[in-house]
Amino acid sequence: MPHLAVLVTAVCPHLVKGVQVSRITSLESRDVRFPTSRDLDGSDAMNADPDYSAAYVVIHTDDADGLSGSGFVFTIGRGNDVEVAAYKALAPFLVGRDVDALLADMGGVWRELVHDSQLRWLGPEKGVMHMAVGAVVNALWDLKAKRAGLPLWQLLARLTPEQIVDLVDFRYLSDALTRDEALAILNASRDGRRERESLLLESGYPGYTTTPGWLGYSDEKLVRLSKEAVRDGFTQIKLKVGASVDEDIRRLGLAREAVGPDIRIAIDANQRWDVDEAVEWIGALAQFDLAWVEEPTSPDDILGHAEIARRIAPVPVATGEHIANRVVFKQLLQAKALSYLQIDATRVAGVNENVAILLLAAKFGIPVCPHAGGVGLCEAVQHLSMFDFVAVSGSLDDRRIEFVDHLHEHFATPVVMRDGNYVAPTAPGAGADMLPESAQAYSYPHGSVWREIGEPVAVASR
Repeated sequence: MPHLAVLVTAVCPHLVKGVQVSRITSLESRDVRFPTSRDLDGSDAMNADPDYSAAYVVIHTDDADGLSGSGFVFTIGRGNDVEVAAYKALAPFLVGRDVDALLADMGGVWRELVHDSQLRWLGPEKGVMHMAVGAVVNALWDLKAKRAGLPLWQLLARLTPEQIVDLVDFRYLSDALTRDEALAILNASRDGRRERESLLLESGYPGYTTTPGWLGYSDEKLVRLSKEAVRDGFTQIKLKVGASVDEDIRRLGLAREAVGPDIRIAIDANQRWDVDEAVEWIGALAQFDLAWVEEPTSPDDILGHAEIARRIAPVPVATGEHIANRVVFKQLLQAKALSYLQIDATRVAGVNENVAILLLAAKFGIPVCPHAGGVGLCEAVQHLSMFDFVAVSGSLDDRRIEFVDHLHEHFATPVVMRDGNYVAPTAPGAGADMLPESAQAYSYPHGSVWREIGEPVAVASR
């Protein structure tokens, strides 16, 4: 019989000890773009005409149950095709691999993809390839959660502290956070996990909305959407700033009058200013009782953020959506350069790296308020915040997830808001599945929508 088992395995490698081994059969990638520039949805001082886009990837397997895993990188149009090309470079690492073995060692998979000696040279750990790795890692997590029959946040929150730290690469972090310190954080929040999970399912997770605040919107639209946000239960809104200080003062005045004194108003400069300019500009806007100022300068300028934070206090600084990796987050925390840390579901290398960043934030006692201003980001990042609440920080104090009311209808399990709160998702997976008809219609440049409307606004106007 041993000889027969060897023969069967050699002739039919999908059969091992009579059990079929599921393998990855392909990585399907697609350049999906939505023409949001036509209504100036998403417009800000640095990105005047964004077309919200997703470089979408689906990991297919030969599983008998037909499950697949989805992930994406959010972009605002041009460059989406570059991410799609990066997926093709990653396909040889995964196609043909044993699905069970990969999903059983997500920490090992992360290290293999991020630390490949040749692809790593393109970063290292930043840029197009790092983000593509993140989408693939997220797609594997989506597949793992679907197999478990759980939403991603519950799958992560039910791991043991040891299993969670095994996901994290502590290289470059150990001067700020060691494995033992991470275990201590997770063990300290272990009691009460069930109660916090039940609370999420009952009440959801607080959100805030950027929907009223896009820079290209008219005064009428700004005021109308600000009032609607309050009626919908939001206790914080966010406005884009940075094009003109006089216009910012006028628009913030309109918003404050619309929402009243008790609603928080944050502002987002989208990296517009130099350090001295930021300090002067924020000084002119501080009269509006700002909840925070977001991305006041280059996301790579750690010392610049620290200087701004020191000079504009008590106005808080928030940043993170364009931070390339966990190392930069570590340094921002060490430099006391931010008061709110804003993770992004698709900027760093996926769930694993975001788990590391959540642990860093917990170590330094900084609340996490994720960025979600883009297609699919609300659906994706809610899982990370809910995991953080249940298993890491154990707190909702001063924490909110960004919400924008755009393009949710294109996803199989769209985010649900109730009274300004994210309703905890219960569908298995990570929420990244795009409806096939949407992915097809908005594929660039040959999808039916793009064939009908022609070139994006930014290209056509040149």
